Amino acid sequence: MNLLHPDARVIDAVTGESLTPSLIDRFGEELADQKLVFLPMPTTIEAIAKYLAALRLHKPVVLLDPDADHAELIARYQADEVHPDLALLLTTSGSTGNPKLVRLSRSAVLANAEQVAESLGVTSDDVAITTLPLFYSYGLSVLHSHLLRGATVVLERTGLMQRDFWTAVDAFEVTSLAFVPYQYEMLRRLRFDPAKHPSVRTLTQAGGRLRAELITEFSQKMDAAGGRLFVMYGQTEAAPRMATLPPDRIADKIGSVGLAMPGASFAIEDDEVVYRGPNVMMGYAESGTDLAAGDQLGGVLRTGDLGRLDDEGFLFITGRLKRMGKVFGVRINLDDVERNFPITAVAGDDKLHVFAEDISADDARALRTKIAEWLGTHFSGVDVRSIEALPLLPNGKTDYRALEASL
Repeated sequence: MNLLHPDARVIDAVTGESLTPSLIDRFGEELADQKLVFLPMPTTIEAIAKYLAALRLHKPVVLLDPDADHAELIARYQADEVHPDLALLLTTSGSTGNPKLVRLSRSAVLANAEQVAESLGVTSDDVAITTLPLFYSYGLSVLHSHLLRGATVVLERTGLMQRDFWTAVDAFEVTSLAFVPYQYEMLRRLRFDPAKHPSVRTLTQAGGRLRAELITEFSQKMDAAGGRLFVMYGQTEAAPRMATLPPDRIADKIGSVGLAMPGASFAIEDDEVVYRGPNVMMGYAESGTDLAAGDQLGGVLRTGDLGRLDDEGFLFITGRLKRMGKVFGVRINLDDVERNFPITAVAGDDKLHVFAEDISADDARALRTKIAEWLGTHFSGVDVRSIEALPLLPNGKTDYRALEASL
């Protein structure tokens, strides 16, 4: 599998080092005897070269957080046999559940790279900069879609809160920035003005629900500067992007995640969003023996999301099947609670536990009363706790398991 267009470039913003064919060749020689490649994936030229070498040799790659201990995972996924279509394995547990690997075929990875490039109009003139970890599916998707079209990817490691990041954006004339919701909250605090970075033509958002207020704000900012905001929706299980909301439809489709990717479709079955497309995973792997399995899903992904489609096919996500709880025996949708109040909610022991950042005792009592009234239950069924900062996963999503463990 070759994602690398001959004209594509990868440049390290600090060292100036560039990706070269000879470096990929060198790593190809090192990987020739490996059946499965476990690859910690920092944001470096060498890591990308090793990754591309493995893909070119049809060696399945397990991408790993370079700052975590993966000894147990590596031991669990040792395999005597791997399926010939298998290309990429990514860890997923979201914010709940047990970690497992998503099995992605070469065709699924290539299909989604093309879908994303087509949806965003990526060309060889585009320049992306790393804003997310490369072992995270959204960050990796940015790399894939730009390499496929012969564009440039700038490797930057300090992050958007640092001056060096914006210096690199301007120095390399970056055209595209990809962010998750919490990064848009940071951008707002920074009073981001696209007019100050005239090369930036495109913002993309995925990785969770962004508040409608911020979608409108950043859409208007980009429009005023002659740019575009793309709201997107995806899951690692779909390599990872499944939908795009065109910039010219944001105003009249606020709250929607958009239309299905080219060559794909959505359906609502028993209130659940079901995606059909060429980029759907082969299935999950929970041990090394699962790596020999073929395609178990046939291009059909039951997302676990609740949603609805309007008469034009635009998808609106309304919650998660697993994000349900009970208060005094009454089922509640935790996502509904979070949409109506500026809090993060988990459930347990027949009680709703609510976390709010830096909230006073008086405000916590008032909030508890408001939530209880909204739910139509007694206030004793609601527990409001102040937290300095919400725990986040490496992909920027709320770590609900950490919150549950703190109860």
